[in-house]
Amino acid sequence: MHPTLSSGCLLCFDDEQAIAQAAAEAAGLSLAVIQRHRFPDGELRLRLPESLPPRVVFWRGLHQPNEKLVEILLVARTAHQLGAMHLTLVAPYLAYMRQDIAFNPGEAVSQRIVGRFLAGLFDAVITVDPHLHRVATLDEAIPVKDAVVLSGAPLLADHIATQRKDVLLIGPDEESLQWVAQAAQRHGWECGVCRKTRHGDRHVAIELPSLPIAGRSVVLMDDMASSGHTVAQAARQLKAAGAASVDVAVTHALFAAGAVQLIREAGAGQIWSTDCVPHASNAVSIVPAVAEVLRALQARTV
Repeated sequence: MHPTLSSGCLLCFDDEQAIAQAAAEAAGLSLAVIQRHRFPDGELRLRLPESLPPRVVFWRGLHQPNEKLVEILLVARTAHQLGAMHLTLVAPYLAYMRQDIAFNPGEAVSQRIVGRFLAGLFDAVITVDPHLHRVATLDEAIPVKDAVVLSGAPLLADHIATQRKDVLLIGPDEESLQWVAQAAQRHGWECGVCRKTRHGDRHVAIELPSLPIAGRSVVLMDDMASSGHTVAQAARQLKAAGAASVDVAVTHALFAAGAVQLIREAGAGQIWSTDCVPHASNAVSIVPAVAEVLRALQARTV
């Protein structure tokens, strides 16, 4: 049975308890783990604490998102019934953000639908490097009072600086420029981005930037890697161009089965990621940055 919580608290499920516990401690919040039972037909029964304080944070990363969106709906509605007046969602990875227009007649614009779904449940949303294209700011996608975007780029850059000297930072496509430029500026590194032409989910063509590559310590940086084909293709061409080493740094390690092997076979060495998505490559933590935002929101809503 959960204890009654009289101060601000952070809710999570047991699969994210370790990172949520660290965030709760850093932000000065109590932690409560939601009890979950799965019926044989797949439905869920959730149990929250018997009563909640006015301010509640719910930690739920949205990698593998479909069932988690149902969890979010059940938790948010129940939290309000149990006394929560201000709800914050911490979703280190935010799903369904890439499709912001209908590319073909009849397609669901998932960003708009999921964004408004979340806005109807939460007062604040905190995420890291959301995959936005034609939408400039997160609050356009999720119209809440506080839509907070953190970045893994500076965290990864600081880690890279401890591992490599005289880094050449390369983005695998034009969309990665925002993260590559931010990280490069932080340490005074030279940077550039590849030009990518996509022929399908697993087929891409890459054109390297016009920069001296031979003999350089190159790090490929992006917000996410999933199938690994774009990163692998870029790594293969960088090695062919004479790079002394090619490493990979991504905020969201969404690696599908076989993706890491594909990237390594293309010539990449180290793979570093943040702990937004749990993976063996996790090298830096977003917890301090998230806790700082949670403390700031707490100060404003007390």
